[in-house]
Amino acid sequence: MNRHRDLPLEQQQRALESEPGFRELPAQTQQRMRDQLSQLNSMKPDERSRFLERNEAMERLSVPQRQQVRSVAVQLASLPEDRRKAVRKAYRDLHTMPDAQRQQYMNSAAYRSQFNDQERGTINSLIAVEPLLSRFQSDPQQP
Repeated sequence: MNRHRDLPLEQQQRALESEPGFRELPAQTQQRMRDQLSQLNSMKPDERSRFLERNEAMERLSVPQRQQVRSVAVQLASLPEDRRKAVRKAYRDLHTMPDAQRQQYMNSAAYRSQFNDQERGTINSLIAVEPLLSRFQSDPQQP
């Protein structure tokens, strides 16, 4: 996608469809890729860059690591929007803390009363996968 970024959308779509193996993909996957290309073209340059960096980071991971990251994304997406925002904020706050301070806060009554078991599990999972992606991302605070 990044290779053809300077071409008009129609030419990008033709380039995508001429990629080896594209035609062998299930129709649903082909359509999802076309939709992603359209979405990518509608993004602002900085959003596009972050999106492409995340995709490239995912490609560099092993299959089990990718599954772990996707699992965390599913966990996060399963939360109601207000709780998802709270979990993201907690992750960003915890991410910046030294390990000892983070552990102390995560063991506190205040933290336990603010987040239920599922939410705490999601935060723990976000913290666990962050090192997998931070090697490749310019902004590791974007879960």
